[in-house]
Amino acid sequence: MIQRRRWIAMSVATALTGIASASIAQQSVTLLNVSYDPTRELYVAYNAAFAKHWKAKTGQDVTIKQSHGGSGKQARSIIDGLDADVATLALAGDTDALVKNGAWLKADWQKKLPNNSSPYTSTIVLVVREGNPKGIKDWDDLIKPGIKVITPNPKTSGGARWNYLAAWEFAKRKYGSEAKAKEFVAKLYGNVPVLDTGARGSTISFAQRAQGDVLIAWENEAYLLEKEFNAKFDVIAPSLSILAEPAVAVVDKNVDKKGTRAVAEEYLNYLYSEEGQDIAGKNFYRPAVSEKAKAKYAKQFAKLNLFSIDTAFGGWDKADKTHFADGGSFDQIYTRK
Repeated sequence: MIQRRRWIAMSVATALTGIASASIAQQSVTLLNVSYDPTRELYVAYNAAFAKHWKAKTGQDVTIKQSHGGSGKQARSIIDGLDADVATLALAGDTDALVKNGAWLKADWQKKLPNNSSPYTSTIVLVVREGNPKGIKDWDDLIKPGIKVITPNPKTSGGARWNYLAAWEFAKRKYGSEAKAKEFVAKLYGNVPVLDTGARGSTISFAQRAQGDVLIAWENEAYLLEKEFNAKFDVIAPSLSILAEPAVAVVDKNVDKKGTRAVAEEYLNYLYSEEGQDIAGKNFYRPAVSEKAKAKYAKQFAKLNLFSIDTAFGGWDKADKTHFADGGSFDQIYTRK
């Protein structure tokens, strides 16, 4: 009889412990945002704001972990098993790779959020040292003899692909043919002393290690240089550049396994809120949907002649096959140093 009472008491205690553990689990949740290099500062600020929003809305604490690197490399990490709840990569083509290699998310992912799932946009600019000692004004200055250009590797970096295509389209329009564009880009990469794997690595090479005369950079990265590296730089707006549309997506397979879908979806939705758009503008991304944020931050962005990946290259799938797949134009023009 005594043993039976002890068994009942132990069973009740075990049950209560289980309930308490479940309650604790429900009080907190953790997300992993796998992103590309230059979004570190953006998501540090945004994650703090979202955690407050989610706590007020649900009473639940949320911790958001960040992973950053070259966009293509980050996509491959998710494919290889990195447990991302959301992917906020540099280009839609890298997110599409998650569909094609393991069905990590659904093929219609880009239709699930406004503006083709791009809550903010950016573009590509040129960064030079204070006073512009080499007189860089536009893309065609980058192929001059003796000019050292810093840009990452388009095989691993999404930003590098935007850089490459912006230069290609400039040359195609100026010199009149694909063949001339290819020749131009070959000369440009002939002036590149080192290819880092990601945009932040190239920024460090240029700003901290003092390599190169000009950095091809994300617009937001360019404007953060002085703050991050305590040195003076000039930002050059080229005559033509590309509309960069970094896209965001929930990694369906992971959130369904982890039970984090609700918070992951709200995490991306809140990027489109007035607060989310304001944080994008503060971090030198161009707000995509909020007219208030667009007006507030308009003066900090140069007015550029921008083209889109769809109009110039027929979309990312076609651009990837033509330029960045094995044997594509990049492999054909780049000689490893």
